[in-house]
Amino acid sequence: MNTRILMSLSALLMAVLGLSATFMPQEILGLFGANPDGDGVLLLQVVGGLYFGFAMLNWMSRATRIGGIYNRPVAVGNLAHFAVVAITLLKAVAGGSRDAAVLGGLAVYIVFAVGFGMVVFTHPKT
Repeated sequence: MNTRILMSLSALLMAVLGLSATFMPQEILGLFGANPDGDGVLLLQVVGGLYFGFAMLNWMSRATRIGGIYNRPVAVGNLAHFAVVAITLLKAVAGGSRDAAVLGGLAVYIVFAVGFGMVVFTHPKT
């Protein structure tokens, strides 16, 4: 697997999500029908900072060898993130959510979870 592409795409995805959540929290909350003020805005901005930080980690690590024992903390962190969010979105879909954003997010997160699963559990190609 070409980890440079995987790391770059995941960095770009998380940067877009992080910057959007940081600078447009009211719009995002309104899109999902939540009250666009108060603690929800603050929480979404904090999550946006987390996503952006993770994006920078992936972007800075994209040219290094990843897989097997190499950069294992980065690979396992990404696997945990993408797998947990995919499971959470799957639970929402199983509960009846048919929102296009949830279904699209589920598809994207499953792809990244599988990709990082392959990176964690296989030896990198030289």
